[in-house]
Amino acid sequence: MPEQLEWDFERFKREWPRDLAAHVREAYRIDLTARYLGETLPHPIGKGSGQLSLSAGQLEDDASAGLAFVVLKTLIAEDETGARTMAAWAVHETKMKVEARRAADGRDGWTVTWKGRGWDRSLADYLALVRAGRDLTRAGRLLVVPSVKYHLPRLDEAFRDAEYRHTTAALAAAWGEKEPPLLLEKDFSPTLAGDPLADDRAQILRWLGEVPHRIRAASPLPVKVAVKLMNARFDDTFQVEMMQATRDADALVCFNRLFDTQRDVAYGGWDLSDRNLRVLNFYRPLPTSTDRYRLLVGTGNICSGRMILEYASRGCESVQLHTFFQLPLAEYPATYGSRSQRALHALVFHPEHGLIAGMRDLEARGTLDRRNGELHFLDVSSHAHRAS
Repeated sequence: MPEQLEWDFERFKREWPRDLAAHVREAYRIDLTARYLGETLPHPIGKGSGQLSLSAGQLEDDASAGLAFVVLKTLIAEDETGARTMAAWAVHETKMKVEARRAADGRDGWTVTWKGRGWDRSLADYLALVRAGRDLTRAGRLLVVPSVKYHLPRLDEAFRDAEYRHTTAALAAAWGEKEPPLLLEKDFSPTLAGDPLADDRAQILRWLGEVPHRIRAASPLPVKVAVKLMNARFDDTFQVEMMQATRDADALVCFNRLFDTQRDVAYGGWDLSDRNLRVLNFYRPLPTSTDRYRLLVGTGNICSGRMILEYASRGCESVQLHTFFQLPLAEYPATYGSRSQRALHALVFHPEHGLIAGMRDLEARGTLDRRNGELHFLDVSSHAHRAS
């Protein structure tokens, strides 16, 4: 098996398997099946919301590369008049800058910096993108999920439900009624952590407790809601409290980037994954209304297959990446294909740091057993739930 992995690692530098998950299952007897919002994925690796998911061409490229899912750039909700209370987040994107970032303990990692925030084009343009994603989803080529930032009131204010109703209904209409439910990710942007809106803990907990319910009430279709939680500017205990407060969400995406108040930018790297994994260590899942554990999705400095397994071992059933798709080409072992393909090659097939190597090590240590002759990625996260 080590020789097979070395051989695949070398040959897939220059070519790419037609079906990544099928090849891994046949060659290694490893089932990479994963889940996002309860939807079955061929493997756990998807693309998070941002500059890399704002056009139909990008979605087509990611489908061809073999990504499992993509979350669209975050739409800023509006009411029927076009008014947007969160309009300050509809900022035109500046050019992204890929930068090295040294962690507090001296490890060198990567982060991507840009000043923009959410979708700055029209709602009609976003709905066209949703329809393109819907078609890829129905064809079974790529699961595509819209992302939205809705009105977040102060403690003494009411929610502007008109924004929730109008925007959610428009997304539902674009998605269509043939194959509900509508999948939706509510984005608590990392830049929100640097805004005065997020200075009040009670205010944050109110949002998390009420927003998923308001999205459900606003949707004419059955809807599954994932909440992408920010890293608040408080301690780890409050981060866990945020997770527990989001009772009505179907899934939690843990967690958005850290915020540098001195530079006024969000950032990633090892400091981000260290905090995310530390908080997930403290979290104990609460049963949902269907007596299932709330689904978790990992994000933050996912730079290797072993890091994917770090998140999985804390209950995450899939992961979202952004920075790793934007590294300088020289940072990828592969010499062929799109950045998405090159990223998948490194994350899955690297003989030391890849997902296959990591799962085989878990088996060798006796912490992951074969079922019917196969290792299963989802067993890693299910073991975490049982341990909790």
